[in-house]
Amino acid sequence: MDLDEARDRLRKLRPRLDAIVEVRADLAELRADLEAVGRSARGGIAEVKAFEARLYAELEAISESGTQVKGYAPLLLDFPGERDNVHVLWCWLEGDDDIRWYHREDCGFAGRRPV
Repeated sequence: MDLDEARDRLRKLRPRLDAIVEVRADLAELRADLEAVGRSARGGIAEVKAFEARLYAELEAISESGTQVKGYAPLLLDFPGERDNVHVLWCWLEGDDDIRWYHREDCGFAGRRPV
């Protein structure tokens, strides 16, 4: 896929990405509360399991779209593509408003270059 196609896929994934950020935060707070005081306004162990299930379902759906999930805290996504006849990964990091980086498949995050 080229950069425009990767950007279009990112746009379509935004609702899922927003859901992951929200569920991840809820899960972190719930776990912290349970660890610290044994209770939480967010629920208990059943809610932990429900948040985990939702988080993993969202991550799996992203992976099934052909997008590589490299991390979820922060979210780091790679979109397989091609640039100048070279296989690359278009790279998006949580907090970025757009895909601004790419790297060769064999170089990883350390090989990121601006688009």
